[in-house]
Amino acid sequence: MSALIYKICPEPLWRAAEEAGRFDGAPNDMADGFIHFSSFDQMRETAARHFSGQTDLLLIAVDADMLGAALRWERSRGGALFPHLYGPLHLSAVRRVEKLPLGPDGAHVFPKGVP
Repeated sequence: MSALIYKICPEPLWRAAEEAGRFDGAPNDMADGFIHFSSFDQMRETAARHFSGQTDLLLIAVDADMLGAALRWERSRGGALFPHLYGPLHLSAVRRVEKLPLGPDGAHVFPKGVP
């Protein structure tokens, strides 16, 4: 089984990527020069830290093995290794697209069955 990495993305931005056939990144990705992803163990903290209270989000599961040398695991300010994609995300690498709603407690509710 291939390793999955995750992107949290506003739904309108992702739907535009689907129409274009590739995802070039959110504004913060473009400013940083790479597309930010999270591992399974990091995605909940990423949602809480960077998307707190935001609605209309999607969780995109991506096959990391399909990204080749453009995917690099790099240290964050806190020292953890995060996956960064230096180039566009081609939709052929996407395995799942799921809604990421807010629960009654204000935290995001991750889809059942997310590995």
